[in-house]
Amino acid sequence: MADQNGLETKVSAALNCIDLSDPDIQKSAASLKQACMDSGFFYVINHGISKEFMDEVFAQSKKFFELPFDEKMKLWVERNRGYKQPLKNQFFDQETNQQAHGEAYSLVGPETEDDLDPEKPLCGPNVWPSADVLPGWKETMLRYQQEALNLGRKIGRIIALALDLDVDFFDKPEILGNAMPYVSFNHYGVQDADPSKEYILGTPAHSDPSLITLLATDEVPGLQICRNIHANPRVWENVAPLKDAFIVNIGDMLERMSNCVFRSTMHRVLFRQERYTIAYFVYPSNDAMIECFPTCKSEEKPPKYHPIKCKDLFNIIFKNVADGKTARDITEA
Repeated sequence: MADQNGLETKVSAALNCIDLSDPDIQKSAASLKQACMDSGFFYVINHGISKEFMDEVFAQSKKFFELPFDEKMKLWVERNRGYKQPLKNQFFDQETNQQAHGEAYSLVGPETEDDLDPEKPLCGPNVWPSADVLPGWKETMLRYQQEALNLGRKIGRIIALALDLDVDFFDKPEILGNAMPYVSFNHYGVQDADPSKEYILGTPAHSDPSLITLLATDEVPGLQICRNIHANPRVWENVAPLKDAFIVNIGDMLERMSNCVFRSTMHRVLFRQERYTIAYFVYPSNDAMIECFPTCKSEEKPPKYHPIKCKDLFNIIFKNVADGKTARDITEA
């Protein structure tokens, strides 16, 4: 069916589900590989992060977004962390003819002696709500950051097998051993939305510049994927929340390193009621070399992209996003 902008939308995307408690890791690797070549998205269940803790993380996130605007603005900084003003001030999507409605708080880590190095855009001190305002908030979010990174490393081992790499390939210090995790706590609100619209734009179409992204959601739908962004009309598929599961997607860096074996699929957020999500972007260390995996190149299929250090690729991305380019536009340049 077509929506009011003439965009074709299916009811739901059928995604593979990876059970991390399954002892047959080779079966999981085969299922993951098929998903990454097809849609670039899959579910992960039995991931080891307790439901009770996830409920606490979402509750703490909601408490932050319920603070008065002036209180949240105390945590606004120019670097890629802290409170992000309502997204409608930053993004306009021509495809849906809407400004984005949402706000976010970003946490980057770990904090190092290079905190203020301008050549490392994801480095820098995090800004935290006062313990008097949100007691226990910092401790909860730091614990989540670590538990989600551990999950990312578990998924990385399955990805390695899916690409015929050593199982511990991503555990190397220069990749996920010293990873640069980036967490975005997101709130999509309906205030000031155009009541004539059938849906509200949360985030315009984009792909993620990460290796992989782990998305935790409440039970409110909103995520859509487009397997072929060049189709006319574009077909957008709804990705339904799966209770107690993470939605995982491949990012531009992994598509680049897999020589396009795996797909970094364009996606967007359209919603009709208030929605909360937590996006955990898994990046390698600043000094990691982003280059084609040895198992993904041959004389018949040479590397599509030249090797580049992660921090240099970050700089290209963050310096050009302001020009209206997506991360994928930049990494494909």
